Amino acid sequence: MATARLDIRLDEEIKIKAEKASALLGLKSLTEYVVRLMDEDSSQVIAQHESMTVADNVFDQFMAACDQAQVPNTALLEAAAFTKASNFK
Repeated sequence: MATARLDIRLDEEIKIKAEKASALLGLKSLTEYVVRLMDEDSSQVIAQHESMTVADNVFDQFMAACDQAQVPNTALLEAAAFTKASNFK
């Protein structure tokens, strides 16, 4: 059961269009329509910002660079230790 509230103000024209769209989709209320849109859009935005797609050749170059990586130097080891000790995420 939903417990959070969201109060918004919008143009009357936008509200009328949204109510019509909600009715055309057979939804019970404007709230159900807005919640559905917010859920779908926020999922897409999050996915776009939390993933990355690269061309095959770019991925191959990255993997080749990883395979040729040398042992980490002191500065890198210290930075990693600092990050871990500082509880960065």
